[in-house]
Amino acid sequence: MEDKSILRSKFSTANLNNMSRVNPRVFTEQGVYMLATILKSKVATEISIAIMDAFVNMRHYINFNRTLLPNRVLLLEEKVNNNTKRINELFDKFDPSVIAKDYIFFEGELYDAHSLLIDIFNSAKDTIIIIDNYIGKELLDILKSINKKITIVSKNISSTLKKKYESQYNNIVFMGDNSFHDRFIIIDEETLYHCGASFKDLGKKCFAIHEIMDADYLGRLLGIV
Repeated sequence: MEDKSILRSKFSTANLNNMSRVNPRVFTEQGVYMLATILKSKVATEISIAIMDAFVNMRHYINFNRTLLPNRVLLLEEKVNNNTKRINELFDKFDPSVIAKDYIFFEGELYDAHSLLIDIFNSAKDTIIIIDNYIGKELLDILKSINKKITIVSKNISSTLKKKYESQYNNIVFMGDNSFHDRFIIIDEETLYHCGASFKDLGKKCFAIHEIMDADYLGRLLGIV
């Protein structure tokens, strides 16, 4: 209220009861921190650092004035601690393991493309369904270490490769089906990804992976599989 009372100097808006006076608009610490976390830029990074510096300076101020103004310092310290807790809770929500819903890879980004594919597979709790007409050794090399129930739907997989894989590993059920053109991944029968490139060729040319949010499409695909 004290800060608000000095924000306006004109007589017509100086009265706190005047309807033309509005509440000031400011960013909270949490709001600034959230914005800096989302925006990956130089300015966002500088803001994050500035917020941390502000808390350090506030701690110094509290410690310096603890004996001079004990009651006020106690109240200020409580607010700082509360804000710190809320910022930490907010930070915990920004889980770096969360998979992007849409991602474009450019030619030559083989490692990043395969890394995202592995992240998608590892997000599964129970089941993985992979639809791709051209399954190769590259994909099976990834899947052999994933301890989930995996179904591969494909029209074209080497019978020799399939036989050798099944002789050593038992985590994949192979299904022959020629009704698909595009590539899809279904995680736990709940999350559907579409892939613009065959999984054996990820990163060789520009392509995209994105999550399809429509539950109807997911249900129809599951009905075919």
